[in-house]
Amino acid sequence: MTAYKIAVIPGDGIGKEVVPVGLDAVRRALEVTGSRRIETTELDWSCERYLREGSLMPTDGLTRLAEHDAILFGAVGLPRVADHVGLWGLLLPIRQSFDLYVNLRPVRVLDGILSPLRHGTRETVDMLFIRENTEGEYSGVGGRFHQGSSDEVALQTAVYTRRGVERIARYAFERAKERRKQLASVTKSNAIQYTAVLWDEVVRDVAKTFPDVELTSYLVDAAAARMVTEPASLDVVVASNLYADILTDLGAALQGSLGLAASANLDPSRRHPSLFEPVHGSAPQIAGRGIANPMATVWAAALMLEHLGERDASALVLRALERVAREGPRTADVGGRASTREVGAAIVETVGAEDKD
Repeated sequence: MTAYKIAVIPGDGIGKEVVPVGLDAVRRALEVTGSRRIETTELDWSCERYLREGSLMPTDGLTRLAEHDAILFGAVGLPRVADHVGLWGLLLPIRQSFDLYVNLRPVRVLDGILSPLRHGTRETVDMLFIRENTEGEYSGVGGRFHQGSSDEVALQTAVYTRRGVERIARYAFERAKERRKQLASVTKSNAIQYTAVLWDEVVRDVAKTFPDVELTSYLVDAAAARMVTEPASLDVVVASNLYADILTDLGAALQGSLGLAASANLDPSRRHPSLFEPVHGSAPQIAGRGIANPMATVWAAALMLEHLGERDASALVLRALERVAREGPRTADVGGRASTREVGAAIVETVGAEDKD
């Protein structure tokens, strides 16, 4: 069988520590299921490369990535490099050039990991966020004028297209059909009267073709409050780039740690490789200490397997993750004392083990 070709970008900081754990879990799951193996191409694209060579990736970087079936990404960012330089030099060009318009973020409390919500359990906190990933507030349209002077002006234009909103809404409705048939759409259309109102109108139009899915619209501030006070009332949530970015980090906090936040950047047409990543950032304050939580990367790796069609292998990885979350070992951010390697080894060892118990 032909191997899956995976581009691996560990990036900066703890990305280098957690990505190998995700790869080990993938290899173990594919071995247990007897499926195709993976062939990896490791790429040193990062802020470290930017400091050495003046760019985060080479000029032919996107062409090289296009030759792969999927991308496993670690983190990008160093204190010596401005955050927007790192993001616009690597991750956003990949998302936009490959039209990875779906950002998928599961928000679910795992047994054994304490949520800061007193009523936060796997039964009450189980949401799937669908984030529009290529336009909106992150379109990069704008500029700064009279820079550095007292008359300086900065403009940032949000770009919403009917096509962009319609396709993300349709994807979200499809996912809602697979779950509890409830979809929450989040905007700020009481104050933002053009882009947000277009979003609301298009989502309502798409809803007419999904009569079995209940649509509820929320303002973003109300949605944030509801995530805390009534999380069980939310199932699938669709929102624009900026709103969903903020809400999903709130979701990670409800899960108990940003070290549990997994993400998939998807091209549903499969014309381009999709990208899978933890979203905890490079965490330079703990990088190199061996204490980073690898669970988000393992979860992202499970999402990658699912996208590749390896559903059995994906399920094995998720069950192993859940078992280690429940029984330990755990890293310090979720109440334990174990190292990254110890948690990773436990997850890999557990992949497929429950089938033998």
